[in-house]
Amino acid sequence: MTRTHPSPSAHLRLVWPQWQGAGTSSVRDLAPEFPFDDARRGYTVGTRVLQAVLPEHEGPTAVVPVEFGDSGLEERDGVEAKAAILEQLEAALSIIRQYRPERITTLGGDCGVSVAPFSALAERHGDDLAVLWVDSHPDIGTGDGAYPGYHAMAVSALTGHGDPDVLRRLPATIPPSRVALVGMHDWTDRSLPAVAEAWGLSVFPPDALRSDSSALLDWLRGTAASRVAIHFDVDTIDADEVRLGLGADRGGLTSAQVRRVVAEVSAEAEVVGLTVAEFFPRQVMHLKQILAGFPLLG
Repeated sequence: MTRTHPSPSAHLRLVWPQWQGAGTSSVRDLAPEFPFDDARRGYTVGTRVLQAVLPEHEGPTAVVPVEFGDSGLEERDGVEAKAAILEQLEAALSIIRQYRPERITTLGGDCGVSVAPFSALAERHGDDLAVLWVDSHPDIGTGDGAYPGYHAMAVSALTGHGDPDVLRRLPATIPPSRVALVGMHDWTDRSLPAVAEAWGLSVFPPDALRSDSSALLDWLRGTAASRVAIHFDVDTIDADEVRLGLGADRGGLTSAQVRRVVAEVSAEAEVVGLTVAEFFPRQVMHLKQILAGFPLLG
């Protein structure tokens, strides 16, 4: 579903309430206070909250159609809900082709929602695009690993190491040398540091960015890219300050530190892509449960 008419070189806001990428094992472990069917769709609630609290967008807005039922959820090739993931990926790419945007803001949804817009921006801007993946986790899993959640495979897909059926649909991939894992401090799997090193990804843990962003800015200058796409998984914010994601990731960047990093990066390069992902609004979901069955509410 789309609003307004396509405009070349527009700034597109892409609303993508994808929830299928969150692995069911993570949902069961990290949100046991909710009925499972509600918890696994929590990212759709987060998307709606983002739409409500963020300023109105002046350009075109498009909503990626997402399956909210139980079809397409089977695991295939080590990827959970692969059929739904592929269908929604194709829909997002179709919308982006329609608008041909120079800049894309994406409101998710699980971390997989960055794959389509960042790939499209890579096709448009080529070597002049770098990616900052601001996340507590590396998201460099593959279907060969033990965890089948697609949200943990997004960086793999963007750098050309992902599922072949996903890669065949992408207009472009991004060399790992132009991708930085920012605020990353939970590898999730002991094998992944070696994977990141072998691929050539740069890693900036929270302690490298506590007082200033100079190391990251030096890396960005070294890529020679004048444009950046920033993926922001809200679980990057230290859960001891505020818990925004599905899990309670402690030891991450503070909100002030994330704001400083983003501000200094945007002063250094043109931000052409921004994703806000994995917001899991617990209080809103609790309220939804309280109100379930109230008279006059349907």
